[in-house]
Amino acid sequence: MKKLAFLGGAFGLGVGALLVAHSTQAADHLDSPGAIANPMADITDVFAWNTSDKAKVNLAMDVSPGDPGTRHFDNTVQYAFHVSSTSAIDSQTRTVTNVICTFASDTDAQCWVGDKDYVHGDPSSESGMTSADGKVKVFAGRRADPFFFNLNGFKDVATYVATNSGSLTTDAAGCPNLGPPQGQALRAMLSEGPRGSGSANHAPCSGSSSNCFEDLNVMSLVVQVDATLLNEGTNKVLAVWGSTHAAPQ
Repeated sequence: MKKLAFLGGAFGLGVGALLVAHSTQAADHLDSPGAIANPMADITDVFAWNTSDKAKVNLAMDVSPGDPGTRHFDNTVQYAFHVSSTSAIDSQTRTVTNVICTFASDTDAQCWVGDKDYVHGDPSSESGMTSADGKVKVFAGRRADPFFFNLNGFKDVATYVATNSGSLTTDAAGCPNLGPPQGQALRAMLSEGPRGSGSANHAPCSGSSSNCFEDLNVMSLVVQVDATLLNEGTNKVLAVWGSTHAAPQ
């Protein structure tokens, strides 16, 4: 087993996610300038969930927001899931296991589960790579990341409100009144499909789509770990968060 080098300097952090008996997730699209400068270090989502028999824990980290298909895992970034094991949700006694992965390329990766297990191989196929004892499985590759958001309509509304702030009727909270006629105009912008004349398309939107994020992709790292490698004795409540780091050279 190769020894894991100490974590390098942090690029950015994923939002914390609590894992109990159900799946949890956290999203953090477009991070700090340091992470944005290297999209492969920019975390968009962190997910954690048990298998139905609670025998295994699935950990997933998405990076490379709006992945264009030209980016690759490489040796400049180290990926880490920080998993703490407790006996209760509010317990102050924790045992932390770091699940850390590094890449030489898209087809050459290695991952450590603390000092308990190790796997090295090609994670890019559907079956991924599996450790010698079968307790760790890893997949890494490009995956679809669609979600609905009418960015064109939202930005049109924001521009309309900013431009007409002096003439808009607002409620007690200062929000635009959605009654007619201005409300009809705002609702039309938020629900529009084809772009109206004079409307701008806002990156990454183009054309007439009101759902311009439906074709977005990310690069995903998914690690399945036997629960016995993460639980400590009776401590079976797990808290998970993710981070990326400059890989030690």
